[in-house]
Amino acid sequence: MRLFVAVDPPVEAVQELVDAMAPLREMPGADRLRWTGVDGWHLTLAFLGEVPVLDVPGLEEVLGRAATENGAHRLRLAGGGCFGDRVLWAGVEGETWALRRLAEAVREGVGELGIETDQYGFHPHLTLARAGSRHGRRRAEQRSAPGELQAMAAGLEGFAGREWEAGELHLMRSDLGFGPARYERLHTWPLARWEAP
Repeated sequence: MRLFVAVDPPVEAVQELVDAMAPLREMPGADRLRWTGVDGWHLTLAFLGEVPVLDVPGLEEVLGRAATENGAHRLRLAGGGCFGDRVLWAGVEGETWALRRLAEAVREGVGELGIETDQYGFHPHLTLARAGSRHGRRRAEQRSAPGELQAMAAGLEGFAGREWEAGELHLMRSDLGFGPARYERLHTWPLARWEAP
């Protein structure tokens, strides 16, 4: 199974971002991007790739432990940026230190099982669009022109959504067949809740 571990924003936060993104989809170069659907908007803590079904129970145990050892925290979707001329993303603000700590716990735990995660450092974001097409257009047509993604990211500069609580950790499955990727939650764990002293 192709798996990843994520925290998901609530519906209200997603809708705010949908509204903020609407003008971006009218900008030059927007038609050359592969825009992600809202069902694909996850704060991915670790991408695990193909995992044998027999390894899933051990993985669930590790993730359950990470959830009980890390607390719920407050986040907001805010701003945007791009990874070179390939990916447009929305940013995350708030208690990102807690989100990073959760990502580290997840990555360490799955590493103990011998499951490799992606090689990139954790950068909290939601992927909004990718350059290129899955439909075989010529390579020159797939790339965004220099500055197009940066202009779209600048269009999100003033965006700051409402604060929300990240209170659950999800083990997700993605299926990449024909058409857009499909996502399924395999298991959800509540994050710990500690009372102030």
